[in-house]
Parts: sequence; C-alpha cells; structure tokens
Amino acid sequence: MAKTVIIKPKVDINKINTHIIPFKFEYYEPKTLSEAVELLNKLGPEAKILAGGTDLIVLMKQRVIEPRYIVNIKKIKELNFIEDRGDHLAIGAATKLRTIEKNGIVKEKFTALYEAVKAMAGVQIRNMGTIGGNLCNASPAADTAPPLMVFDAELKIVGPGYEKIIPITQFFKGPKKTILNYNEILAEIKIPYQPPNTGSAFIKIARTAMDLAKVNVAVALRVDEDDRITWIRVALGSVAPTPVRAKTVEEALIDKKFSEDIVGEAAKLVVNDISPITDIRSTAEYRREVSKVIVRDALLIAYRRIRRGA
Repeated sequence: MAKTVIIKPKVDINKINTHIIPFKFEYYEPKTLSEAVELLNKLGPEAKILAGGTDLIVLMKQRVIEPRYIVNIKKIKELNFIEDRGDHLAIGAATKLRTIEKNGIVKEKFTALYEAVKAMAGVQIRNMGTIGGNLCNASPAADTAPPLMVFDAELKIVGPGYEKIIPITQFFKGPKKTILNYNEILAEIKIPYQPPNTGSAFIKIARTAMDLAKVNVAVALRVDEDDRITWIRVALGSVAPTPVRAKTVEEALIDKKFSEDIVGEAAKLVVNDISPITDIRSTAEYRREVSKVIVRDALLIAYRRIRRGA
C-alpha cells in the first residue's frame, strides 16, 4: 500500500529549491475517511496530512518539516462536497477554495465567507488549497476563520471509532496549533443558515492583493424592523495568537438602534479584544488603529446589505 519516495537531487539540497523535496518519506493515498483515520492512528505523530499542499509542500521543500509519512486525502469523496442540509450548509474539509468561491449558496447566504475566499491568494492557489487546510494550518491570519466564526460554524472531527462536533471558536489553540490529535481529521464544516434581516461582510488589509492579511475582519448582524441590533458577531484575524471574537464590540452594540455614530464609537472598543504584534508584515500600532476602522466599515457594509436585501 505504501510507496517509498526517494529523491536524489543533483543540486545543493541545503539551498531552497522549488522543484525538489530532498528527503525520503512514505506516501499513502486512502480512499475512505475511515481508512485515512486508521492510517493516521497506525503511523503516529510522524505522519502529515496532504490536502491541497499549498502550505505543507512549501514547508517540506524548505526542510522546515520532514515528515516520515504523507497521507494524501485528496481523493476521499466524503471530504469533498458542498451540501444544503436544510438548516445548515455542510462543506467537506477537502473542498477546494475555488469550488466554495463559485458556489451560489455561499455567495448569497454567507457573503462574508465568499468575500474571504475570493480575497485569498490567486486563482491558481484557490484551485489547489482547501478550506480544511486553511483552518488546520492555524495561521492567525487565516482568511476563512473570521467569517466562519461570525456564522457560528461548527466543525466535525473524526478519530478512530468516534466523531465529535465542536464550535469553531474552540478549534484554535495558538499559532499553528489546533485541538486535533495526530489520529484525528477535520472532516466537515457546518454553517447554520441565518434568518432574514441578517447581513455580513469581510474586509482584508494586506501589503499586496494576494498577500497574507495584516488585519482581516468579518462581521454578521441582524436587525429588526426598527433597526435595533438583535444579534451580532465580529471576528478578526492577524491581531492575536488565534482568530478572535471582538466580544466587547458585540456587547456594546447588541440591542442598540443601528447608526453610524453608535457603530463608530463601538468599533473603537475592538482594541480591548485584540493583542497584535509587530512582525514582517505590519506593526502592532498599525494593526490596532486599522482594526477600529475596518470593524466600523464592515458593520456599515453588512447593514446596507440588509437594507437592500443583499
């Protein structure tokens, strides 16, 4: 079943080369989810899951990681789907980002997620990368995490002989760290449909159009006939060790009548919910200041979408 892959490059393997993986590993390609879980359980922590490969392969080429085993889950049909299940939309973890971007239900019902996926990298990367990979990579800047958080998404995790459903807010433990054990697979994302008068939006600030986010934000809110905010979620990425809910902002706006002034003042409170750092992409000060602006702007966009029925 296993294929041993040995690379004998004719180049200096101590230098980064985009064409080679300069070490030996065993390759597995299970056909079912249960087979994949069984393999991971058998192989242990030295195994890595390959889905889109847009992160894993880069790290392997750079020798940041040298897994002994690779388990390719691309061909598992149980992980590759988008299904309307009545009260929620289910997305398989191995579903390509480009497939999600082109899905009509996602664009209409979960606009913030559509906007987040469309803002990620280029079309070539979105044709390869998967939503599960973006989440499991656990980057603080992951673009799909904030919109899934504001839609109260749940994650289905499958292990040997069991499965469990958790809120996405419980999935991330820190930069590059999730709650997944070595023998577990993120199988499915469940996104509940929202009632009428709900709007959402996503905004990303990056150095270039296809770069990782300096800051990103997703919002979703619901108002009644009197413009009173009856439900609200605000989540940001790249401003804390994990994607984070801005609960201070939410609490300041719930049960308030929507207005630009009230939203503008509440958005300033986001600094209480974030802990940005200075890194190669931006400074902590910039992230704090721009977070206040894009939270306000995203809330205004989401509200306007409610009022025009979009």
